[in-house]
Amino acid sequence: MTLVEVAREAGVSPSTVSRILNGSAKVASDKRARVEAAIHKLEFAPNAQAQALAGGRSFSVGVLTQNLSSPFYGETLAGIERGFVGTAYHLLAVSGHWDAEQEREALNLLLRRRVDALIVLGGVIEDAALNRAAERLPLVVVGRSLDSLAERCLMTDNQAGMRQVVEHLAALGHRRIAYIGGPEGQHDAFERREGFETAMRDAGLTVFPELMRRGDYTEVSGEQAAATLLEAGHPFTALCCANDQMAFGARLTLYRRGVRVPEDLSLTGFDDLFAAKYTTPPLTTVRQSVSELGEQAAEAVLQLLASKTPSLPIHLPQLVVRESTGPVRAASPPGGA
Repeated sequence: MTLVEVAREAGVSPSTVSRILNGSAKVASDKRARVEAAIHKLEFAPNAQAQALAGGRSFSVGVLTQNLSSPFYGETLAGIERGFVGTAYHLLAVSGHWDAEQEREALNLLLRRRVDALIVLGGVIEDAALNRAAERLPLVVVGRSLDSLAERCLMTDNQAGMRQVVEHLAALGHRRIAYIGGPEGQHDAFERREGFETAMRDAGLTVFPELMRRGDYTEVSGEQAAATLLEAGHPFTALCCANDQMAFGARLTLYRRGVRVPEDLSLTGFDDLFAAKYTTPPLTTVRQSVSELGEQAAEAVLQLLASKTPSLPIHLPQLVVRESTGPVRAASPPGGA
């Protein structure tokens, strides 16, 4: 069975069949359906290894993520996967767990697997390692800024997102606002904390060091940070978390301590993960279209593979107000009298 016979059965040109098989371009859905039906009917089985050797490609795209079990990275990967629908490319994802050494090992593993391109999701690996990788193959970075690869970085305006949160809480009368930030050395965590502190000062509010905590973007760290805030005894009326997962964990601590949301304390997150609208109460958060970021990263990779220059705009996040925030009440705030 040959490619020409598949083309004849599908009523398309041999070049169309070739493009579908090697993923060199997207093909109209009706043509793709006819070709796939012909392949199934004729039991045509192209030799993938031979294709790769002939074209010098593996038809795989490596993704250096941080935690495959994280809802944030899960939604991002789902978006990347959707972005490659209709092509011959598949994903090979490896986690770095916010550890520079593990990220270097993961990056080297992907390079040894001879992936055709790389997508890097955040991380703390040194810029030099990513610059070296970018010299070897197309590379797109999500949620991190590299001066030497600015045109390949897909960014969210984290400071603008956090400013919207602070302005919303200030408008509700909150003056003592606690904050749980992300891990040290992480780009998004730095920008969100900077955005929080700047917005607080611009609103005429004081940033209280005793109300600042740091987590690692997991639910457990949010749970623990909220507990230490309550135990410290310093009053606050709102708790701003640098991501939704930490807000989920903080909400558990508040529930167990008998702190009502939003009657006693307003709570906010960042990311607008799928679960945010299903918490009790639904979480006020900042939407940054996580899945869309993944799709745009995939599209940028496809453009680079086609020797085109991708266009990667800065995402402007939007505040989503739900029932976890409300006006300050007259009763004593959590953490003190």
